[in-house]
Amino acid sequence: MTENPAPVILTELTDDGVMLLTLNRPERHNAWTLEMELLYNELFDRAEADPRVRTVVLTGAGRSFCPGMDMSVLDGASSGARPWPTGQLPPRTRPMTFPKPVVAAVNGACAGIGFNQALMCDVRFAVPHAKFAAAFSARGLVAEDGVSWILPRLVGYGNATDLLLSSRRVTGAEALAMGLVNRLAEPDELLPAALAYATELARSASPYAMSLIKHQLADDQARTFTESSAGAAALLAVAKQAPDYREGVLSFLERRQPEFDGLGERAPETAAGTVPGPAS
Repeated sequence: MTENPAPVILTELTDDGVMLLTLNRPERHNAWTLEMELLYNELFDRAEADPRVRTVVLTGAGRSFCPGMDMSVLDGASSGARPWPTGQLPPRTRPMTFPKPVVAAVNGACAGIGFNQALMCDVRFAVPHAKFAAAFSARGLVAEDGVSWILPRLVGYGNATDLLLSSRRVTGAEALAMGLVNRLAEPDELLPAALAYATELARSASPYAMSLIKHQLADDQARTFTESSAGAAALLAVAKQAPDYREGVLSFLERRQPEFDGLGERAPETAAGTVPGPAS
């Protein structure tokens, strides 16, 4: 009897509430497939519904993060032999709508869909030798998944234009200089550093407040300063009704670690829509 193959994405939940998602096709450098996409969305859905999950770290097995779509999938899609089920899948933007922090630990090649998913994470760690590339123009494609909206906000219009038009590769060091990544770490220190950062968020920051802040950041991209300030005042009133506010103040006064509840089902409204409430 043959053993069941390992899942294309591995999961591990730490005691502190950090969910580690590892893209797991190292023999193909974690190149993206339909199976991976379906499981990716399913795992994010599970993590959103699980109040034990405070933060997520996304990385790749082996020497790569994700170099984009598997070439066999690209070949089948471009020839029409095996069309990609466009319009039948959820938007490939899950980290952007996920109400908890997502940290990317980019351990190697990061291009195409892998590039997009790294950009959609809230914070990016990378090794110095990581190679980032949009890659779309080199395949006769346009910037997918809203990356033409995200990238200029991270690296500026000029750098975004350069990266998208040329599809050129940039190293982790250049990515850090232009603001594409937040931190660099050596290979053996990358995942521990990303996990330590995510663990600190999980231990010390209110999950409810972080969900509201993620909504603020998204909403304010299309707002004036005055609108942002007014939106913040409205969200502040919402935040002060949650038990996290009192716990945050008490833990500070008592000089102890805060004990915040995870995100649950109750959901106040914001300009962007529904925000998960703290667990009852």
